Amino acid sequence: MEQRYADYFGESSESIKRYVDILLDRGITWGVIGPREGERLWERHILNSVAGAGLIPADATVADVGSGAGLPGIPLALLRPDLMLTLVESLARRSAFLEQAVAELGLGERVRVVRSRAEDHRETYDVVVSRAVAPLPKLIGWCAPLCGSRGRVLALKGQSASTELAEAGPELARARLTGQIHELDVPLLQERTWVVEAARR
Repeated sequence: MEQRYADYFGESSESIKRYVDILLDRGITWGVIGPREGERLWERHILNSVAGAGLIPADATVADVGSGAGLPGIPLALLRPDLMLTLVESLARRSAFLEQAVAELGLGERVRVVRSRAEDHRETYDVVVSRAVAPLPKLIGWCAPLCGSRGRVLALKGQSASTELAEAGPELARARLTGQIHELDVPLLQERTWVVEAARR
């Protein structure tokens, strides 16, 4: 089953398996992911991370805010070699983990790690992605300044997506963003997930 999941990543199939091994070993040892997550890494984290990949334009610059263990940024980078990724992470241990993982996976030319809080980061991107970081109102406040003039935020959410989108109304209006929800299939699984897209008006 894991080989089938890895094959979804095409030429990066060996790299995504290596990344999973890194998460299972150093990721748990360093406390970047919880020990109970090991049994469901592929289904809960890896495949879920790339469910919204089709919403990202070709050759885009992408920031993964609150990257943590590299989710969704590293799976996206492996699935979409056209993307340039910046993994934004404020905590030292997680940043060090990300730097080692990027180096070991040979992604240094397309993926960089920036140790910073999102609100202190000053660059702009075509797309800002985030997964399991903060409620949407707070997330929009952090991510909107990182979007370029035609940029967008893609927030991976659960079934609470519609409630969070409603609560984020004031933040969206302040940032001149319009929000919509995409209900998507998780690749290779009989599961659905939700992505809130907030785009420039």
